[in-house]
Amino acid sequence: MQKNKLKSLLHFHLIVFIFGFTAILGSLISIDSISLVWYRMVIAFLILLFLSILLKKNIILNRFLILKMIFAGVLIALHWITFFKAIKLSNVSVTLSVLSLGAFLTSFLEPLFYKRKIIKYEVILGILVVIGMSLIFKSQYHFFEGIIYAFISVVLSVVFALLNGKLISKSSALVISIYELFGGVILISLILLFQGKFQLNFFEISTSDALWLIILGTICTAYAYVVSVDVLKHLTPYSTMISINMEPIYGIILAIIILNENKYLSIDFYIGFAFIFISVILNGYYKLNNK
Repeated sequence: MQKNKLKSLLHFHLIVFIFGFTAILGSLISIDSISLVWYRMVIAFLILLFLSILLKKNIILNRFLILKMIFAGVLIALHWITFFKAIKLSNVSVTLSVLSLGAFLTSFLEPLFYKRKIIKYEVILGILVVIGMSLIFKSQYHFFEGIIYAFISVVLSVVFALLNGKLISKSSALVISIYELFGGVILISLILLFQGKFQLNFFEISTSDALWLIILGTICTAYAYVVSVDVLKHLTPYSTMISINMEPIYGIILAIIILNENKYLSIDFYIGFAFIFISVILNGYYKLNNK
């Protein structure tokens, strides 16, 4: 049992690291954010669909439930589009800093979604987040447009997470992922058709972009999407909370090492991010000790 727990913890950290690496791929891939997400979702959808056939998984669900999953897929597609757009307009570090607001937006939206009272310590920690974001805005104001896209992205991801929290009890992670990816593919395909981009040159991408897209669609989406649920069988809530909070840290470290983003970041940015990250950790700690 202890061996399974250690193995799962290491595996989960790998998944979180992969999520952090996704932002790096978004910076390395040269195509626009909408096309990037279309390729990502198509690759992941086809892989998971093939996997479900291989495992003889029943994916037949009632129509109303399918529509809910497709809607969730629309949300995650829009989240990814705005996420990669934010990276291209600013950089990985700034985008991931804003995305670390997710835990607190969830804390304030969850009471509305699940009809519970707002908790006092969440308001106090939320004030620390506002201070942190103020420092980031002050130091990175020239990336204002990118920050706005990142904020829209994190709001979409929070709504998606709240909706997915209810869907996960209705079916398996694999089946839910298939329908959500399908919904995202349909949405982006319609956008691309409306924009008149579905032409021959749309599929003419560089070798490097093709390689990064394959990694993004397989390892960072299809693999991480499903396996991240499976490893939770052997982990405590505290272990998962701390691990997930490491995603922006991993991403920013990778951005500094691979993309040399430290050249563009001031001391105010790091102080602001520290406020946000400490608040996220404290939020997780209080939630796990005040059930």
